[in-house]
Amino acid sequence: MRTKDLSYWLFLAPVLLALTLVVIVPMLLGVYYSFTTWNGIDTGEFVGFQNYIDLFKDQRFLDSLWFTTKFSIVSVILINVIGLSLALLVTGRVRSSKLLRTTFFMPNLIGGLILGFIWQFIFIKVFASVGEIIGMESLQGWLSTTDTGFWGLVILMSWQMAGYIMVIYIAYLEGMPKELLEASEIDGASSFQRFRYVVFPLVAPAFTVSMFLTLSNTFKLYDQNLSLTAGGPYNSTEMVAMEIFKTAFTQNAFAYAQAKAVIFFVIVAIIALVQVYLNKRKEVEM
Repeated sequence: MRTKDLSYWLFLAPVLLALTLVVIVPMLLGVYYSFTTWNGIDTGEFVGFQNYIDLFKDQRFLDSLWFTTKFSIVSVILINVIGLSLALLVTGRVRSSKLLRTTFFMPNLIGGLILGFIWQFIFIKVFASVGEIIGMESLQGWLSTTDTGFWGLVILMSWQMAGYIMVIYIAYLEGMPKELLEASEIDGASSFQRFRYVVFPLVAPAFTVSMFLTLSNTFKLYDQNLSLTAGGPYNSTEMVAMEIFKTAFTQNAFAYAQAKAVIFFVIVAIIALVQVYLNKRKEVEM
């Protein structure tokens, strides 16, 4: 189909219109508002880069950014390791593989808020009961400290997304040429060697896609953070999305919150693009 055909643009027009009205226009307006004293109703005065200067002095925003970065690094590693492990399990010689695939994927179908409340009950009630029975005080008061809140969020996110990432790895594992694995087995390669030199290079594109999805999802996490810890104790487990939301709707500083959102968008975009570029280069080297 030639791109100059009228039918091409007629079919493309609804998508372009929706993208422009829903994504591009609000984003450009948001960037403009971040340079003003916008209060959600009136644009206010133009203050230049003052909001951006203030946010880099905002310790609460910087702390939430650092917490989000740590959470994202740990979660991305765990989600991809667990997802690939589950994919290898269900594509191997195991019975009821279809049932296992469905079971592992099901947590991804549950909403973020509901998941947060479910795991909040597990961490607070179930962990406390088990800790009382076996005499482990470390299981008491789970989520009451920054460290346990951090690991609680990591566990929740890993449990939710691992099955989704598993499906991506399964698609690439099942598309591998079987003769390569058979040849490596005949040559006497061990299971680890087959995975390292045959399987992993072939699923490298899946790793690129999975890394991009997990990075973007973990950085912009909000629902689970709200329902599991609500940023507590004392905002120590508050992630960037929640901090920006509170700045806008609790402090009524919409322009300031918009400036934080713009910086957050730039940071996530840079990290995601660099990750995709590096992984693509790595795929070629493999």
